[in-house]
This record gives sequence, structure tokens and C-alpha cells, in this order.
Amino acid sequence: MAGGAREVLTLQLGHFAGFVGAHWWNQQDAALGRATDAKESPGELCPDVLYRTGRTLHGQDTCTPRLILMDLKGSLSSLKEEGGLYRDKQLDAAIAWQGKLTTHKGSPPLTTATTPKPLIPTEASIRVWSDFLRVHLHPRSICMIQKYNHDGEAGRLEAFGQGESVLKEPKYQEELEDRLHFYVEECDYLQGFQILCDLHDGFSGVGAKAAELLQDEYSGRGIITWGLLPGPYHRGEAQRNIYRLLNTAFGLVHLTAHSSLVCPLSLGGSLGLRPEPPVNFPYLHYDATLPFHCSAILATALDTVTVPYRLCSSPVSMVHLADMLSFCGKKVVTAGATIPFPLAPGQSLPDSLMQFGGATPWTPLSACGEPSGTRCFAQSVVLRGIDRACHTSQLTPGTPPPSSLHACTTGEEVLAQYLQQQQPRVMSSSHLLLTPYRVAPPYPHLFSSCSPQAVESIPVFGALCSSSSLHQTLEALARDLTKLDLRRWASFMDAGVEHDDVAELLQELQSLAQCYHAGDSLVD
Repeated sequence: MAGGAREVLTLQLGHFAGFVGAHWWNQQDAALGRATDAKESPGELCPDVLYRTGRTLHGQDTCTPRLILMDLKGSLSSLKEEGGLYRDKQLDAAIAWQGKLTTHKGSPPLTTATTPKPLIPTEASIRVWSDFLRVHLHPRSICMIQKYNHDGEAGRLEAFGQGESVLKEPKYQEELEDRLHFYVEECDYLQGFQILCDLHDGFSGVGAKAAELLQDEYSGRGIITWGLLPGPYHRGEAQRNIYRLLNTAFGLVHLTAHSSLVCPLSLGGSLGLRPEPPVNFPYLHYDATLPFHCSAILATALDTVTVPYRLCSSPVSMVHLADMLSFCGKKVVTAGATIPFPLAPGQSLPDSLMQFGGATPWTPLSACGEPSGTRCFAQSVVLRGIDRACHTSQLTPGTPPPSSLHACTTGEEVLAQYLQQQQPRVMSSSHLLLTPYRVAPPYPHLFSSCSPQAVESIPVFGALCSSSSLHQTLEALARDLTKLDLRRWASFMDAGVEHDDVAELLQELQSLAQCYHAGDSLVD
């Protein structure tokens, strides 16, 4: 690949993060395959930001994700824990702990046209993320936490304190540091790290310690954390719900302290104890109880809102993006997306945007409730997959434009003016891309109105927003915590959390919530 990329190293922590990551990497792999097709024009997104090139011991060129992922014993299913055909003995000898590495090598993704891919699994057969991952990983990517189990009732990584203690153990901390150094030292210009981290279980603690390590060791680099929560929950699961609440609260506060930007991602309606129905997409039919479905939708949004720091031309750095969105201590942001963006045959972009009226055009994806009636302090918006011929209104000469959007001469002007009309006096950054989001299998078939063969790619409208909705969400989290009788949840406290830690957590949550009070001005 060409040099000069502003590289990003991805950390993927937890099993639901594995589901989101599998869809994410499948999408990157599909884009790489099309980039090597002579019929395709040069891409708008730079693969070098996320991928690294290398060579196997047999001299075969490879292109693999710049990725470190952590999961629990028994979580890999179809991926072999030990390298078979391409076993790297030098790497095996360098292992400093009892965890094992997965060596999963083969023909490089850059030659996807000739690379034999595994059979596409049926939805009913998918149990873990590796069942549908179609990307070849580097031997240094997978770290298994052998002291905790993925399945069963015993030996689970359930609490924030357990997760923190994992990376306090020298063998795990040293292993993570060694892998970080391996990837970082081969970068020409590392712009930062993106962390995909489960918030609902003990991986919130793993993520918090990992972010702290990155902040200490790589000062000045961007750290953007995506806190992931799976589908809906039920009142009858008392311990699981209390643990989820505590893990989410501790995770958000600690990740915010050590990250440039934090964004919760969930299809649930609430972060608190009161169950809310999952969000609704007008053009999607999904099963909120299936991680395979939920993770596909979140990965679609994630691939869209991360566009600014992955562009080939005039990219926005991770640090700059975080600075724009996180002024005045507002380091937590919300995400939203319209999947797919509705553009009927014969319509132009101005036509479609005008149909939204004054309503917020995207579905909320951060479990912070409906954005209507809330204030936006700053936003980064990406619209992708709209054909250039549809960017502006094609009115016949002499026809008065039905709106100011129809008078714009470029798609970028249409989008910028629309955002200005929707959110006057709000700091907005917008990007318009031709590149759609590809939904070829194993992406689930969520488009009920079409046959399975009918949809290969979709347009997507995605946004990151610093929103006053976080004021109510974070205060509600704090209120739920104050109602808990911690004596009933001694098992959570015994995992390494003190009563003083909970009191400090409440103060931090309330301080963070106050940052998003709707009365705050943009310049105070």
C-alpha cells in the first residue's frame, strides 16, 4: 500500500465488540477487494489507516487489520487457537504468558478476487463472532484471557473491578504492551487509537485500564472509545441488570477520563435500570435479541461516522475531530444514523432532505432517548452513497426552486445548508461521499421489502453529536445508582471496587452531566 497514511490502531475488547468488529472488518475487506478491481475508481477512504502490510515466513505478502482484540476462553469457535498450516514458531516462543494466540493466515485480502473465502454461515448457525469473520488476522491480533470463561455460569468476567485487575496483572499488561509496541513501531504517523469496548460486563474495566495505559504511554495521540451494549434486557434478570448498570457507569466515567472522546453505541432505549424498547428503523426489520443483527447495524453506523479520519483527501485527524466535539469537558457524544438513507427513484438530495421537515433525520444509537427537543452543541455528519447526479436539484431553466436547498450548486453546499437550517449557530462538520456501505453476505438480510439479491450496497446518513440529551441520561444513571443497596451486591464490590469508589463515581457522573446542561453556551 502507499505510504503516508495517518495510521489508526484498533483495540477490540469483549465478545459483543467482537461481533461489531467482525462486521466492521468484513466491510473493510469488501472495500479492499473492490479497490484492487481495475474497473473501480480510486477510493475515497484510505485502507492504510486501518490495515498493515506484511509477509509470512513463507514469503507471502499479506494485508491484515492493525488490530489487537481480547476475548475469553472458549469464545473463538471456528478459529484455531494454535497456528496450523502457517504456524509462526518464533512468535510462539515469545509468548510471555499462558494465553494462546490465533494464527489465522492465508491469501492476503488484497487479492480478494482469487482468495477462497469460507462458506457464508446461516444466521441460525452463528453463535460467536468468529463464525462470520471473513478477514485474515495477524498472529499478534488475538489475546485470549484464559482465566475467565465465555460460556457457563462459573468463571465469568462480570464486574468492572475484575476487568481492571486483568490488566493490572503483569503477564496480561506486558502482553498488551508488547503487541502495542509491535504495531506502533511500524507506523510512519500514528494518529491514534480506536477502542471498541463492551460496557455491560467486566470488559468495561479492561477498556478503562487499556485507555489509561494508552494515555500514559502515547500522550498526544487521539483515543476514541466506542462503548458497546448489546440488545434489550428484562426486569427479571436482577443481578445481570444491576451489574450492567454499575459496569456501564464505571466504564463511562473511567473511559472518559482517559479518552479523547467516548461514544456509547446501543440499539437499546436506555442506559439505566428501566427497560425501554429497542430503537426503530423505518426501513429495517431486525431482531433486537440477536447480536448478529444489532452488531451489523452498529457497525454500519461506526463505519460511517469514522469517515473523517479515514479519508484519502483532506482527512480530519482523530485529535481534531475529538477537539471539535468535546469542548468544555463534553467528552461523551451520542451517535445517530439513517439506515438506509431514503432516496426514491427520480428524487434529488434536496428533495429527500426536505421530506424530513424539521425532525431529526437519524435514529438515535446511544441509548439516550429521542433527540427531539434537545440541544446540539457540536456535530460531525457524514452522508455516503448518493450518486453525484442526485446531489443537486435538476430543475428546468426558469423554474423557481421550491427551497433554498434546491438552489444550491453542489451536494456539499446542500448538506451544509441543511445542517445550518436544522441547527443554527451549531458548530457542524459535514462530509459527502460517493462510497456506499456494502451489505453483501454475511451481512444479515434486514431489508424486508427487497429480495436477498436485490441489495448490495446502501446510502447511510450518520452523525456524532454533543447533545444536551446526555444531561438527562447521565443524571438518570446517577439516580439509579443512588437507589442501590450495595450490601446486596457484595459480589460486585468484592471484585475490586470500594464504597468510596462508588461515591466518587456518583460525583463524577453528576459533574459530567452538568457539562451538558442546555443553558451552556458554545463559548463559555
